[in-house]
Amino acid sequence: MQGHPYDPAGSASPPIEPLHSASGVLAVCKPAGLATQAPPGCDSLERRVREEGRLLDTGGYLGLPHRLDRPVGGIVLLATTPRAARKLSRQFERREIVKHYRGLLEPAAGASRPRPGELWRDWLAKVPDEPRARVTTVDDPAAREAVTRVRVVTEAGSRLDVLLEPTTGRMHQLRIQAASRGLPIAGDRLYGAAGRWEQPADPRAATIGLAATAIEFTDPDTLERVLIRLEPPWAAG
Repeated sequence: MQGHPYDPAGSASPPIEPLHSASGVLAVCKPAGLATQAPPGCDSLERRVREEGRLLDTGGYLGLPHRLDRPVGGIVLLATTPRAARKLSRQFERREIVKHYRGLLEPAAGASRPRPGELWRDWLAKVPDEPRARVTTVDDPAAREAVTRVRVVTEAGSRLDVLLEPTTGRMHQLRIQAASRGLPIAGDRLYGAAGRWEQPADPRAATIGLAATAIEFTDPDTLERVLIRLEPPWAAG
C-alpha cells in the first residue's frame, strides 16, 4: 500500500513518522531498502530524520544505538538526548532490549520446517573484505555465538511466515541462520534465495522478506517497560 512506513526507499517515500517519542527515545519505522546510517551525501534514515528536524529535541542531537540491515524494514530506536543514548546503549549491551522480527522463508527441497519454539544456535564470523557473514565453528578465532528462537506463524504458499526472536545481535544473524538450514529469507540473494521478490529499479534499494516488528525497552526516565509493535508489511496492507 503506497505510503505505508515499510515502503521501499525512494524519492516518493513519505516522511518518517514517529511510532513513539518520550524521554529522549524516538522510535521510527525504517523503510526497507534505506540504510540506517551512511556516509555524508548518501541517503539514510539518520539523514532524513536530521533534515526533517521536527522529530528532534531543541539541541538537534541524534544518536543511533543500533541499526537494521539496509534491505530490512521495521522499528529502529533513536536517541534525541545524550542521556537517552547512554541508557539505550547500556540496555543493548546487557541484552535487556527484546527484539522480534517476522520473516518469510523459502524452504529448499528437503529442508526441515522449524519445530515449535526451536532454538537456532550457531557460531558466525564475518567474511574478510566482504559484506557478509558465514557459519563457522567454536574453534574459529573470529567466531561469535548467535542464538535465535523461531516459531512458524503460518505457511503462505511455498513460503513460511515465521517469528524470529534473537537474543544476540551478530552481523546478518537471522539471514545466515535461516539460509544455513535451507530456509533462506525471500529475496535475500546474498544468502541463496531464488524465488521471485519485487525489487526497485535501483539495486541499492533492494529489499528482503524480513521486518523488525516489535521492540521492548526500559524508558530512561520512568524506568517502565515500553513495547512497540508493527504488523509485518505482508500482513499490514
